[in-house]
Amino acid sequence: MSGLLSLLIFTPLVGAIVLLFVPKEKSAVLQWATTFFSGVTFVLSLPLWFHQGFRQNGDFYFREDIDWIPSLGARYSLGVDGIAALLILLTTLLTFISVYCSFTAIQKREKEYYIFLLLLEVGMIGVFCALDFFLFYVFWEVMLVPMYFLIGVWGGPRKLYAAIKFFLYTLFGSVIMLLGIIALYFVNTTGFLWWQGLGNSPTFDILHYHQIASQLPADLQIWLFWAFFLGFAIKVPMFPFHTWLPDAHVEAPTAGSVILAGVLLKMGTYGFVRFSMPMFPDGIQSSATFLGLTTIGWVVLLSIVGIIYGSMVAMVQPDMKKLVAYSSVAHLGFVMLGLFALNNAGVQGGILQMINHGLSTGGLFLLVGIVYERRHTRMIADYGGLSHQMPIYATLFMIILLASIGLPLLNGFIGEFTILVGAFIVNWRWAAWAALGIVLGAAYMLWLYQRVFFGEIKHEENKELQDVNLREILTLAPLIVLCFWIGLYPKPFFEMTAKSTEKIVAANVAAKARAEAPRMATAAPKAAPAGAVAATEAPRGN
Repeated sequence: MSGLLSLLIFTPLVGAIVLLFVPKEKSAVLQWATTFFSGVTFVLSLPLWFHQGFRQNGDFYFREDIDWIPSLGARYSLGVDGIAALLILLTTLLTFISVYCSFTAIQKREKEYYIFLLLLEVGMIGVFCALDFFLFYVFWEVMLVPMYFLIGVWGGPRKLYAAIKFFLYTLFGSVIMLLGIIALYFVNTTGFLWWQGLGNSPTFDILHYHQIASQLPADLQIWLFWAFFLGFAIKVPMFPFHTWLPDAHVEAPTAGSVILAGVLLKMGTYGFVRFSMPMFPDGIQSSATFLGLTTIGWVVLLSIVGIIYGSMVAMVQPDMKKLVAYSSVAHLGFVMLGLFALNNAGVQGGILQMINHGLSTGGLFLLVGIVYERRHTRMIADYGGLSHQMPIYATLFMIILLASIGLPLLNGFIGEFTILVGAFIVNWRWAAWAALGIVLGAAYMLWLYQRVFFGEIKHEENKELQDVNLREILTLAPLIVLCFWIGLYPKPFFEMTAKSTEKIVAANVAAKARAEAPRMATAAPKAAPAGAVAATEAPRGN
């Protein structure tokens, strides 16, 4: 369907413009108008799921390509493969849910709040659709501004600190990534510093850079990989670039936390899949070391440290929201470990775990927001015995929590198991350390549930709490259905990404072969005399 991706990008923008003309006193109109435009965007995204091309090959579909800035070679170029299509579907679903969950949570400056939510959706969808580096970077930066205001205006007591920290961290990574894009642009044409240019026409076409990856010098690819790494690792966030995340999550409104965990963190992991892994395979597979570790070694080390560190810090948090925030550091460490196993099992598991994390962690933030609206506290010590007063809420919380832990028959198990298989194929020690993170994850999540829901009600305020209403159940229902669907029948989700994954893995396998060829040639023994060969090949006795 020609123009579908532009419709997806600009429908929320049209909604934001419409809201400008709605009087701020008309709260219900603002709420339902935003729900309508986010709902229409979700419906428009559904054809992506049913397109069979994603399952048949790893090409990009729904292409749009218009000349934009001819002097720079920048084009308005859009297209999606199965990986981007899944993430767009996750984005449109979580945005719709985030709008619906905000009806009672947001009481001040509602007009501006819903406008920023819709503008944020524009940037998020644009990032997943862009096939031009210039266009991608525009959407990447556009996404920053609405989230900054959502945290800074509608956040908690330390909202300005959290918003500024989020903005500065992400902006720093974005600027370093921009330098990498500029270097890549000039190497493609006239050259950059001491690297000779390839003599091609100026272009920001992402697919062009996929095709010329093998022509880029390995030493240049290493530098470019680390330039892009900073931009994406901060967004993931990987250890030790994670420190902005707990503050942003704790201070953000519920919808902000849902979108931040469900979609914005995936921008970083998506960046590795779309850019770093297919464009810089020789740099990734290079045998060059820094402090004794190769590029893959460093990424895997930081991923495993993030898994263990995030889990242990989550275990001691007194605030429910901060506990869930640190769990994201651990879960995204799993994603990165799977991606840099660089085999089909690991990469597909990492991509599926992106979706799983968006569903389960987004659901946990929604659940924390529900009880926060009633009690205006997130401290674990202020609860206890809630299963007596809110049995439906306790049941929903348990389902999402078990999905986050990775219980079999729920989505988290499929993603984590596939990642562990991919890691084990490469190095069993990687899988062993990651498995420790699963045990720790179960420990802090179950301990959270025990303290909040079991035992006697110790605080008088909790005795008057109302159980979840229909609107709150409806916000959680799609997430729970998807958690069971992926856990019971993940095949359609794996089929969406299989062909694209094969191309990424093939590029890195070829790069690994190129890297090992000189070492193999050097290690090859010199030809021995015929008699010696005959002697060494003599049959052994039985």
